[in-house]
Amino acid sequence: MKWDGISEFVYVAEFESFTKAASKLAISTAQVSRQVTALEKRLNTKLLYRTTRKVSLTEEGRVFYQHCRSILDGLDAAEQAVSNLQSKPQGRINLTAPVTYGEQQLLPLINDFMVQYSDIEVTAFLSNQKIDLIEGGYDLAIRIGKLSDSTMMAKKLSHRTNFVCASPAYFEKYGRPKTLDELSQHSCLLGTLDYWHFKEADTERNIRVSGKIRYNSGYSLVDAALKGLGIVQLPDYYVQKHLVTGRLMTVLDEYREQEEGIWAVYPHNRHLSPKIRLLVDYLADHLA
Repeated sequence: MKWDGISEFVYVAEFESFTKAASKLAISTAQVSRQVTALEKRLNTKLLYRTTRKVSLTEEGRVFYQHCRSILDGLDAAEQAVSNLQSKPQGRINLTAPVTYGEQQLLPLINDFMVQYSDIEVTAFLSNQKIDLIEGGYDLAIRIGKLSDSTMMAKKLSHRTNFVCASPAYFEKYGRPKTLDELSQHSCLLGTLDYWHFKEADTERNIRVSGKIRYNSGYSLVDAALKGLGIVQLPDYYVQKHLVTGRLMTVLDEYREQEEGIWAVYPHNRHLSPKIRLLVDYLADHLA
């Protein structure tokens, strides 16, 4: 009797929706509502605020949710521990990652990972938008840069560095900027932002830049830079091979910002299942 309504309540709290909780549990919305109502009656406590537009936790509901979530996590971990004694890591992992980093760095490694662990299935959705992991049903996200979501746990996998560079032909024709202010005198190749990130005297600076070209494709910006059309700021995995060959040259190195972290992010209060922990550890070993 004490377990009745617990799972229903937890998923309603996480999705802020009776309908989404019902879909997750593969039962009817009416059944979810009945179970949660019965749970509140049994506890003699209102756990949820309900309106036509939103469902949210009461103060008592937040406290009860934390305890219930831990209990369900413990049950999941116990079941998984027993399963691991009997079989190899298996099951599906749903993850999301930025598009270019996913294509160039991440998915080839995941392919190698799956060669070793053939009983694991992976579904990856590449997007440059920040996706809600719980609402989207994702086990894991790969994110780059500063993390601001305190409801998530994170493990650092690697880092990246942004370089400002152009072709030797461009510098020969237009000169090399020696200060951040001189960027305004140059044709800058823009991505989705109007500014570039720098660090000056231990202070982060965002410098607004302009130019004739704006693409939401790093590869196309690299091509434009190689053809002498301007200066670009891009992560190392776009430009490193061209820096090595000399087809691109860096400038303003003394203003280069610190390395950005590359993180594996997963929901707070969730025990990582063995298959996900295995993948996270594999990526950390091979991306470091």
